[in-house]
Amino acid sequence: MSSPLQLDESALRAVVEEVMRNLGRSPVLSPAASPSAPAPGASVSRGTSKAGRFGVFADVNAACVAAQDAFEQLKEKGVAGRAKVVEIVKEMVTAKAVEWGKFEFEETKIGRLEHKIEKLQIVKLVPGVEWIKPYGLSGDHGITMEEHTPFGVVGAILPVTHSVPTLSGNIINIVAAGNSVVFNPHPGGARSAALAVRAYNEAIHAALGIENLVCTVEQPTIESFNALTKNEFINLLCITGGPAVVSAAMKSGKRAICAGPGNPPVIVDGTGCLKKAARDIIQGGAYDNNLLCIGEKQVFVLEQFADKFIDGLKLGGAVQLNASQLAKLTAVAFTTSKDAGGCSHAVLNRKLVGADAAVLAKHAGANCPADTPLLFAETELDHPFVLEEQMMPMVPVVRVKSIEQAIEFAKKSEHGYKHSAIIHSLNVDHMTQMARALDTTLFVKNGPCVAGLGLGGEGYLSYSIATTTGEGITNPATFTRTRRCVMVDNLRIY
Repeated sequence: MSSPLQLDESALRAVVEEVMRNLGRSPVLSPAASPSAPAPGASVSRGTSKAGRFGVFADVNAACVAAQDAFEQLKEKGVAGRAKVVEIVKEMVTAKAVEWGKFEFEETKIGRLEHKIEKLQIVKLVPGVEWIKPYGLSGDHGITMEEHTPFGVVGAILPVTHSVPTLSGNIINIVAAGNSVVFNPHPGGARSAALAVRAYNEAIHAALGIENLVCTVEQPTIESFNALTKNEFINLLCITGGPAVVSAAMKSGKRAICAGPGNPPVIVDGTGCLKKAARDIIQGGAYDNNLLCIGEKQVFVLEQFADKFIDGLKLGGAVQLNASQLAKLTAVAFTTSKDAGGCSHAVLNRKLVGADAAVLAKHAGANCPADTPLLFAETELDHPFVLEEQMMPMVPVVRVKSIEQAIEFAKKSEHGYKHSAIIHSLNVDHMTQMARALDTTLFVKNGPCVAGLGLGGEGYLSYSIATTTGEGITNPATFTRTRRCVMVDNLRIY
C-alpha cells in the first residue's frame, strides 16, 4: 500500500483551531460518579496501555493494528457474526441509554438530558445486515453476481454534539458491512466514547471471542487524528464534524465519507396549518437545544401570514425576544473576526452552543420558564442568527414578500451545503421550486426535521449524513465496495 498524503499545515492549523474552540466550552470535565462509571478525573480504561484493552487505546496506531486483526477474525464469523454484533449493540445501547445519556450530558454540558437519553434509545432503528443484499443478473451469456464487500478498517471521527449515539449508529452500519472501526472522538466527548466502546467490546468478546472490533483513542488529539488518516490499515474514513475536520480528511489521500455542516432553512408559505407548522418547528428546532445538524435553524414566512404564525409559536410554548433583547443576545452569542482576505464575519461563541433557552434568555435580559423549549425573534436576512449554524434554541423569523424571495433567502442562508431544508406548504409547485433551488440531501415537507430520519416520517435512521461527499444518509451499504463475479457460458435452462 502506498503511503497516504500528509495533511498540509493550513489544514492541520484549521483542525487545531476548531478543536480548541470546542474545548473552550468545557475545559474541566466532571461526570458524576456511578457504580459503572469512572469517578471525576479518573480514566475510563482500567490499566489501559499503549497495547490497549477491550478497544480503548492510548496510541492510535496500536488501535489500528488491533482493529485489523479483529477485522480478520470477523471475516471468519461470516454474516451471522456481523448480525450478532449488531444485536449486541442495539440491545446494550437501549439498556444503557439512561446511564450513558447522563454520563455524556455531564461530560459535554450541552443539550438536554432527556434528548441525550432518547437519542440512544432510538439507535435500534439504524439498519443492520438486512440492508446488505446481492444483485444478480442472468442472460444468454452467463451469470453475474454483484455483492457488497467490506473495506477492512474504517477510521471515524465523532462530534461532541452526539458522541455515543453517533458512535453506536456508526458501529451498526460499519460492522453490518463487515468492517472493524477505530474512532478518534471529539476531546469533549472522549470519555463517553471510551465508556461505550469498552462495554461493547466486552460483550462482543464474550459472544464471539473478538476483543477489539471497535476501537477508540482514549485521549484524542490533533496528532492522533493525523495518525489515523495516515495509518496503512485505514482504508476508509467516516467524518462527522465541522468544516475544518472535513476539509482535512478530504486532503488526507484516503477515501472519505464526510458528514459536514448544515444550516437548514424553513419556509412557511401559509397554505397549510400555521399552528401545526409552528409546533413542528418547535419540535425540531428545540430538540437537544438545536444541536441536530438537520434542525430548523431559520424560518422564512410570507409576510401576510407572519403574525398568525408567530401566534402559533407562542401557543406552542416558544418565547419571543424583542429587538433590544435580541441585540443583547447577539452581542454575547457572536464576535466579529476577519478572514485571510480581510473580510469580517461572525464567529460563534461556543460556550452557548446547546445551552438551554432559559440561559439564552438571561443573556438577552429576558426571563422565561426553565422548561421553555425555544426562543425566537424577528430579524433580517443578514443577521448572524440566520447566516451562521448557531446550534442554539433561538430561531430567527424573517418576513418575505413572496415564495420566490423566500426561496432566494433560504438558498443564501443554506450556503450551498446541500444538507437539509424544510417547507410547510400545501402547494406542490412551491415544494418543487424549493427542492430544485436548494438541492439538499434531506428535504422535509410538512413535518419536523426529525421526520427526515424516519422519526415521524417514513425512512431509516442514521447519525451520519454525508452531504459533503454525496453519499447521503449513511447505511451499511455506504461502508462497502461493490465486487462483481461473472461466470461466462450459456447457462440458462429456459
